[in-house]
Amino acid sequence: MPQIDPELAQFVEAFPVARVSAPGADVVEVREDLNRRWQRMTPVVQVGEVTDLTTTPAPVRVYKPVRGAVGLPVVVFMHGGGWCTGGLVTHDDLCRRISRSAQAVVVAVDYRLAPEHPYPAAVDDSYAVLRWVAEHAAEIGGDPNRIGVAGDSAGGNLAAAIALLARDQGGPDLRFQLLLYPSTGGVGDFPSRAENTDAPVLCTADIEAFLRHYAGHVDGPPPATLAPALVPDLSGLPPAFIATVWHDPLRDEAEAYGRLLQAAGVPAEVVRFDHLVHSFASYAPLIPAAADALERCISALRKGLLS
Repeated sequence: MPQIDPELAQFVEAFPVARVSAPGADVVEVREDLNRRWQRMTPVVQVGEVTDLTTTPAPVRVYKPVRGAVGLPVVVFMHGGGWCTGGLVTHDDLCRRISRSAQAVVVAVDYRLAPEHPYPAAVDDSYAVLRWVAEHAAEIGGDPNRIGVAGDSAGGNLAAAIALLARDQGGPDLRFQLLLYPSTGGVGDFPSRAENTDAPVLCTADIEAFLRHYAGHVDGPPPATLAPALVPDLSGLPPAFIATVWHDPLRDEAEAYGRLLQAAGVPAEVVRFDHLVHSFASYAPLIPAAADALERCISALRKGLLS
């Protein structure tokens, strides 16, 4: 098994995340603890303009790399956190990095969280914002013909889900999808689940707990916007870059999704960062190896939006 980057290993050991799967854990308390941690962080990356909007279908935060920029690509970003935690505060640095490095307007979606708002609330909010962006791109400095979606973990699941909705429900046309260690809902005997039963940041039991809170009420086969990997036809989706890490229960299903996209004729690049852990993009302000890996991911997004 590959070793975790020493600086990253030291950090996650010193500052472990609260487990939603721990006995007696309260998901709202875990959420609030995570927010408190990130509220103490001073933004490392500076961008030209940051604006919160509440007149959109769901609240959003808009990042521009340069104040007053116009005609830039637009990235609709969905944060991770198991559909239950995370938000604009926890992913502020990541959105700043995407905006600056990709030279794009980033629209971060503050979608409703489970268990208060279970599936499909997060999907509905994310897709509604995507459609709003397509209609109002020029108003926020964007180009309606160069729109991409991005997300990490559960946000990667939502990015893949709304890419499917955009294909099947009349748009908007998307240029690219950046999926960072996404949950894709694949079915199979994935070794990464057993290998990472007690992985740092996200363990197998956490995944099961998050899914219970988010979609425990769903009966029968999972719908497409919950499990994109089970969609019979993935053709016609936008090109994708999928980042995975060795130390992650989601590793194998994310990589399997990449292979399914490739088999459907979708240009999809899958890159595994063996020395990192789930949520590495969030550690970019603190860990050089995480920042370097994230920059490679954003570089693929930048190229995809300009192609």
